[in-house]
Formats: sequence, C-alpha cells, structure tokens
Amino acid sequence: MKKQIDIAGRVVGPGHAPYIIAELSANHNGRLETAMRIIEEAAKAGADALKLQTYRPDTMTLDCDSEDFQIHGGLWDGRTLYELYEEAHTPWEWHKPLFEHARKTGIPIFSSPFDTTAVDLLEDLNAPAYKIASFEAVDLPLIRYVAATGKPMIISTGMADAEEIQEAITAAREGGCRQLAILHCVSGYPAPAEDYNLRTIVDMIGRFGLVTGLSDHTLDNTTAIASVVLGAAIIEKHFTLDRNGGGPDDSFSLEPEDLTALCRDSKTAWKALGRVDYGRKSSEQGNVQFRRSLYFVKDMKAGDVITKDCVRSVRPGYGLAPKYLDKLIGKAVAREISANTPVTEDVLK
Repeated sequence: MKKQIDIAGRVVGPGHAPYIIAELSANHNGRLETAMRIIEEAAKAGADALKLQTYRPDTMTLDCDSEDFQIHGGLWDGRTLYELYEEAHTPWEWHKPLFEHARKTGIPIFSSPFDTTAVDLLEDLNAPAYKIASFEAVDLPLIRYVAATGKPMIISTGMADAEEIQEAITAAREGGCRQLAILHCVSGYPAPAEDYNLRTIVDMIGRFGLVTGLSDHTLDNTTAIASVVLGAAIIEKHFTLDRNGGGPDDSFSLEPEDLTALCRDSKTAWKALGRVDYGRKSSEQGNVQFRRSLYFVKDMKAGDVITKDCVRSVRPGYGLAPKYLDKLIGKAVAREISANTPVTEDVLK
C-alpha cells in the first residue's frame, strides 16, 4: 500500500500540509441554494475538498417506529432513524448540480456512499475519491465495492477496535484499493476533546502503515491542530453557514470563520514541525549580537596579566564566548586595551 494518496491531483500524506475536508453532511437543511453556498464558503476558507453524504432514508434503514429504530438521548432524541435520514439526506437529484458547482468553484468534491447504488451514482459523476463513514466501517461488502472503483478511499474508524480496523483495511485491499487512508474518529456528536486520545494516531501510523488523519467532532479547532503534531495528514470537520441554523448537524459544525482558522492554523502547525535542525535559523541571525561574551572591564597596558576582576561575561556577543574565561586568567595582553572592549584572540600574547 502507498504511504501517500492522490485526490484530484493533490498529494496527501507525510511530507505534505494537512488535507482539510469540509463535511457538508445535513447542513444544507433541505435547501439546494444553502448547499451551494456552503461549497463556496468552504473554497473561500481554504479547504482542500468538500464532502457530501450520499444516501436516501430507504438505503440507510427501514421505515419502522419499533423500539429498535427509535433514537434515545443526544441531539436526535425521540426520533426514528427513518425520520432523521429523511430530513438529513442530500437528494440524489442535487448531486450533479453540486458536483458541477464545486468544479466551477474550484474545490474538489467527493462523498460517503452508504450502499452500492450510491457508489454507482457517484461513479457516474466521476467522484475522485470515496469516504467510508465510521458506522459503515464494518460493512465489508460495501468497502470491497468501493475498492473496485480503483479510486482513493478514506475509512473513518469511529467505534471500530483494532481488529475491525484491520478487517476493513483487508477488505479494501482485497477489493483492489491501492490508495487507502484511515481516520481516527470518536463517533460522538459533539465529542469531548478528552475522548480523542490523540496518541492513538501515532499508534495507528505504526500499526497499519497507512496515511492517517482525524475526523474531528469536537466544537473547536484545538484537537484538530494538535493532531497535526502527531502525524495527522487529513483533517475532516463538519461545516455549516450557521451553527444556530437548527439542522441535525449544525450545532457541532464549524462556521466559515472557524474553517478559515483551521485551514490556516493547521498548516502553520505543520510548517512549525519542520525537520530536526540544530543550526542557527534565519530569524535568529540578527540576534547573535545579544548573546553573552567576554569584555574587558578595566584599562589594560601591554604585558598586564588578566585577572578575574579584569574581564566579565556580558551582552553583547562580539567577544570570545564565556566558556573561555578560565583559560584567559593568567594570560598577558599584547597591547594597550581600553575598558569596555571585547576580548578577542588578537589582544592576547
């Protein structure tokens, strides 16, 4: 498997700035024009891609109100699964105009399919990549079907243990996927930062050997930016125009200003990582003079012997380094020296 993947011409993986995915999810709130604006705002904020979710309520669940299909607790308390997905889904007839609008806007667009018919629709639209949602990470037949497209695949791992993650990876490989990434994820909406245990990202990179990132459901950018330091090459966050918009996912999504900050700050964190380098940096060059060095603090005549009260370690840094102080004591000066003169080798006998 490759340690990098390529999505619409953008290389994603170690050695490259984090790839930021803005997740539209249900934040269109039933209005195509809102979905169009979200695409525009994601591009303006600097996101690398915009992601949809491709399903209908009948491809996700059954139209049933028995206890098995009721939601208890959380954001969607009291609703049936079918009711939730009926409200939240992106109509399939919207997909073509959304893909066309994203391409005109200049931002790559792809989706999470939830069944094989969704994959077929997205293939007709020439989706450049696919995302497997956390809840579908155990749907190995779906993963194999997506893998058969030959497109890059990103698998979110919320709720999956290490064995289930490996099973998903194996299914992707068996299906023919050669560009695969995985995302550490906590499937809480929202999820508290302390649940994320970001050190897991380091273990995932070593354990599975794949491009690894973060699907972040916390309410701010701190967790996502911290993940970059631990090797996250992809960051996915839900994105909305208005966190108070009242939609199923609005309340835990980033607004445009937040997404702009994420795109900027995650790249700053990545640049700050740099490489192992103990050398003097360009921004330090002008400050070398402010290091300590040795200066004469008394007038000296040629032949005078240097004693401890003749020399001090002070700023600026034009004299010999303070580490040479003990070696100077007892040596004679070669010429007349004025106080407040740097100690240099040429003044010594």
